[in-house]
Amino acid sequence: MIDFRYHLVSIVAVFLALAVGIVMGSTLLTDPAIELAKRTSDHLAKNNKDLLGELDVLRGRESANDAFITQETGQLVRTQLAGERVLLVESPGASSALRESQQQVLVQAGAVVSGRITLTDKYADPRQSNLINELSTQLKPAALNYPGTDPYQNAATLLADATVTNDETLAGTEDAALAGVLSAFEKAGLLSLDGAPAKRATTVVMFAPEKPYEGESAEAQAGALVALAGGLDTGSQGAVVAGTIASSAAGGLLGAVRDSGDVGAAVSSVDTLDMPAGRVVVVYALHEQLQGKAGHYGLGTGGSPFQPAATTPTPTPTSSGS
Repeated sequence: MIDFRYHLVSIVAVFLALAVGIVMGSTLLTDPAIELAKRTSDHLAKNNKDLLGELDVLRGRESANDAFITQETGQLVRTQLAGERVLLVESPGASSALRESQQQVLVQAGAVVSGRITLTDKYADPRQSNLINELSTQLKPAALNYPGTDPYQNAATLLADATVTNDETLAGTEDAALAGVLSAFEKAGLLSLDGAPAKRATTVVMFAPEKPYEGESAEAQAGALVALAGGLDTGSQGAVVAGTIASSAAGGLLGAVRDSGDVGAAVSSVDTLDMPAGRVVVVYALHEQLQGKAGHYGLGTGGSPFQPAATTPTPTPTSSGS
């Protein structure tokens, strides 16, 4: 009986010791763990607060910078495009608001906007290539030579002949042989017209879709617009394709232009259209085109540096009165 009680007490003592050990161990382990977690949480909270503060500062700086550029835009672009006629081409999916903002800056630079062509989704749809080919064949004047057999390159050549020229003496005039081209493309649902784009311009600004094309036909869709940009550039004194950083990614028009070889070497691109400074850069890029040069500018893939090396206009000296 004593032995049994002894063993029972011993067993109880062992379990009691284990219980005490577990409690003491968990207490020793839990307190440092909780303290470490608290310190980590406090550190992360402080970092988050600091980063939010830095973000607010950066937003403030960006807002102030944008306000300054907007205020000084007229001075920054003054006379850069004096006397030039500019055709605006709005791709399907391009931002009308950004196009309107850029149009204002072009006017501030001294340019005259001849008109605007707004392409529809149908134009870039590869399933409409037969329609594009038929129109290009039917409307081709005898004196016009096409570069090959690609429907979109031929259409680009035809549309360029109807809307732009590299001869200053022909600027602002219509080509009688191509009088029905634009209306035929419009009736086919491929584009819409605003202003007088048939009164030929000397330069072109083309606006890229805001979002890259996706899916199996993405390359073909972007390619149709690249062909048009190339044709307009060849037929005029220069062309610039403008958009946002998103369009410089794979499937985007800017990315396609920059990777297109011959077209990319001739046509300029700007991927900061959504920034006031970027709209100034579009003017500089178009001015550079008039000098026979091309470049790709912005912050996206393939866009470096931010702007051409051209200098800004020198302020006109004012009399001090002395």
